[in-house]
Amino acid sequence: MRASMLLASLVGLAAFATHAPTANAQTRISVYSAGPANLIENLAKGFKASSGIDVGVFQGTTGQVMARIEAEAANPVVDVLISASWDTATDFEKRGWLVAYTSPNAASVPESLKTATAVAQGVSALGIAWNPTSGTPRPSEWSDLTKPEYKGLVTTPDPSQSGASFELVAALHGKAGDWKLFEALRNNGAIVSGANAQALNPVLQGAKAAVFGAVDYISLDQKANGENIDVIFPTSGTVIAPRPIMILKWSKRVEDARKFVDYMLSPAGQAEVAKVYLMPSRTDVKANRPLVKDLVVLPVDASKVYAQRKELLAEFGAAMGRK
Repeated sequence: MRASMLLASLVGLAAFATHAPTANAQTRISVYSAGPANLIENLAKGFKASSGIDVGVFQGTTGQVMARIEAEAANPVVDVLISASWDTATDFEKRGWLVAYTSPNAASVPESLKTATAVAQGVSALGIAWNPTSGTPRPSEWSDLTKPEYKGLVTTPDPSQSGASFELVAALHGKAGDWKLFEALRNNGAIVSGANAQALNPVLQGAKAAVFGAVDYISLDQKANGENIDVIFPTSGTVIAPRPIMILKWSKRVEDARKFVDYMLSPAGQAEVAKVYLMPSRTDVKANRPLVKDLVVLPVDASKVYAQRKELLAEFGAAMGRK
């Protein structure tokens, strides 16, 4: 969800810098992460082992993380933020809330995955998550899920709850120039679920056959753990979702925060990213999954589509028969 919408009530940035940090914040860095809980926990443990610096972690969805930052406006705690949406980094940079930092470990990170104030921890992509025991033919394109064989057997995440899903909707609509694909999904009985987990669970359970626009690493991890699920990236294209790391301007432990960013981008930190089936942002770290170079990536003009977010969501809702 767009950061500027979630943080609209934040005012008086000067207050962020003038309040003393809590005792807890004085003795360790605080990292808020939207992403796999086991990833940030392992990164925190590895960082402490290598540096001796304690890390306090809050993990949740992007919405939960932003809500917590908003709630702490009078006495901010977070030093490092990891978001599931690059739009957060763009919005925070415009507001002047980020510390500029280029980690020496970011040398092999592509230019498209870093700015002066943010760098990708890793990258996910959206695809079709398909249950091969569903009795349906293996899909290869988005449009396959509109065929009679998938009647009433498709879910899709709600783009109002998932930033990556919103960008996929915007990209596919922009490529086609109309809403016919989504209208066909509706006519075939596709259901708009909540966030990504709500869309995936019925497919894992066998009640549905496929997710249209599943976040890949979640399904890849489930497959590695023995679930009946395959991830298919349509050759017509999909979107990727870089997960930016940011150091907040109000941090009282900027040097330690920089060290944490360095660790996340180290070979050891990037290996932890690969373990949860995200794509490492460094091109010299191996991963047992398709990488950006293996995908057809659809362009998304983030500034344009997020400026039209309300209208696009309304049009998507109408195409999917939602009131």
